[in-house]
Amino acid sequence: MADYKNILVCVYGEESSSEDTFDQACAFALKEGAKLYITSVVDPKPYASMSRFDKNIVERVKQQASEQLQAFKQKAEEKGIAEVETILDVGTPKVRIASHIVPNYNIDLIIAGETVGRRVERAITGSISKGIAKRATCDVIIVNDSGEPVTKT
Repeated sequence: MADYKNILVCVYGEESSSEDTFDQACAFALKEGAKLYITSVVDPKPYASMSRFDKNIVERVKQQASEQLQAFKQKAEEKGIAEVETILDVGTPKVRIASHIVPNYNIDLIIAGETVGRRVERAITGSISKGIAKRATCDVIIVNDSGEPVTKT
């Protein structure tokens, strides 16, 4: 196994296996003595039509994501992970994670849930996690609904 120093876990809210994915990431971070980064990337595209009626919709989604990140950070610290940082970003998740977050934070392992993204998007463009794995320059582990790692790239 590689010597991981900076592990990134992707949490996406209720559409994903965020809890199982998070637990796997914490286990890796503890085993490796690594810093754990917890990220949520808010994709504004699904809210574009709603923003005509509600100009603050994306800001509210970002606030909810920020609160979720802080809750996950607290859980990670309670599990004994010494270094934990949250990253809230805006854009297309599979692109922002691979092209912005990974290089800027020197990430060497990404752990993402298998069942992320909306069904229509998955049907058209593929899942977020598979998109991350395709674009990332580091190792990627995809965790399935039952909390088991199913893919390592």
